[in-house]
Amino acid sequence: MPELLRDPLERALASAVAAMSLSRGMFFAVSALYFTRGVGLSPAVVGIGLTLAGGVGVLASYVGGRLSDRWGADRLQQWALAANGASLLAYSLAGDVVSFVLVAACVSATRGLQSTAQMTMLARWYVGPERVAVRARLRVVMNVLIGIGTLLAGLALMADTTMAYRLTVVLVGAITILGTVPLIGLRRRVAGLAARMDASGSAEASRGRSPLRDRTYVASTVLNAVLAVHFGLTTVGVPLWVADHTDAPTIVVSALLLVNTAYVALFQVRASRGTQNLRTAGRSVRRAGLLLLTACLLFALAGHLGAAAAIAVLFLAALASSAAETQGEAGGWGMAFELADPTRAGAYQGLSQTGNALALMLGPAVVTTTAIDHGTPGWIALGTLFAATGTATAVVANHAATHRDQRNTPVGPLPPELDATVAPRGRGDQN
Repeated sequence: MPELLRDPLERALASAVAAMSLSRGMFFAVSALYFTRGVGLSPAVVGIGLTLAGGVGVLASYVGGRLSDRWGADRLQQWALAANGASLLAYSLAGDVVSFVLVAACVSATRGLQSTAQMTMLARWYVGPERVAVRARLRVVMNVLIGIGTLLAGLALMADTTMAYRLTVVLVGAITILGTVPLIGLRRRVAGLAARMDASGSAEASRGRSPLRDRTYVASTVLNAVLAVHFGLTTVGVPLWVADHTDAPTIVVSALLLVNTAYVALFQVRASRGTQNLRTAGRSVRRAGLLLLTACLLFALAGHLGAAAAIAVLFLAALASSAAETQGEAGGWGMAFELADPTRAGAYQGLSQTGNALALMLGPAVVTTTAIDHGTPGWIALGTLFAATGTATAVVANHAATHRDQRNTPVGPLPPELDATVAPRGRGDQN
């Protein structure tokens, strides 16, 4: 990725994302066992506690947008990531239900703030197609490093002791905090960054439109959030379905996760090309919905086949689901950026990230109560929901593009004082 090497801001963000994702992969692998064996909590308590914490994260994602506009997205990104690392470290000290829930809430809140701040930085600094392209490259870094982190956590799983799990949690927190290092001093190192991040303090920005009153943006956020429920397939739905409802060996679950990681790493950047155009973004999301319908039908079919045939069909389903992920994410990013009022970038990206956080919180429950609890009819209902949502999203995108064409002016154009703060940034200035 030569673009990443040339751009100092993207290089810093990629380094931070790498550290954060490495630690997240390690945490995903050991957290359930640590909470049950190390802290001594029941699985039910862990589930309820993490759900409550997820609600805090949803709220923090929205608040993060307001704070980004008021305080500067770069500052919020740095401090939220540091606080997230400190919160993860605090898991090693949790000893009961109350402390666990409090720490989980802090972890979820700081992650929500950090995620919104990162999207706001991209929205404020980059221009046109480069915003989605940079977001796609960061997504590739995230997926690859999560996979590496998961592999490293295998050492703790092999040891299978409370001490090994606690040590991994400490490393998770420490690595996350180290991720703030490349973000320190960005305002001094990147010319024009401070002015760009602080542009929301202008009088023009303070009069900008609230995203909650922007019906098109709200509709886009809701629809993309419904589509994002599909992440629950990867984390919960597929493992449970393969293990309990097919003749395929359970080890296939790991192989399917590897397929997803590899596919996203190889094709996410390609899928993002052109999605700064609203109509292209809408078509990308519609395609994602249809691919998810195909994946759901294939997952359902695997439950009616013998072991060998089920394995083959499951791999086809994983490919369809992974393709849907790259298409849906690219289209969703394009709409989140292009439909937003640039003078209120933080508020708009905060609303978008709130939708994503809500989807991640509710996704496992939606998937289990449809596909897992009801089998083939549930898979068909879930796939139909995704297909209908993708189609509706394309309709919203086309309507917004038509309205923009009729006005013959970009949505939410930057006022002169904001344009004056844009520093030369290479490829992004070509559009």
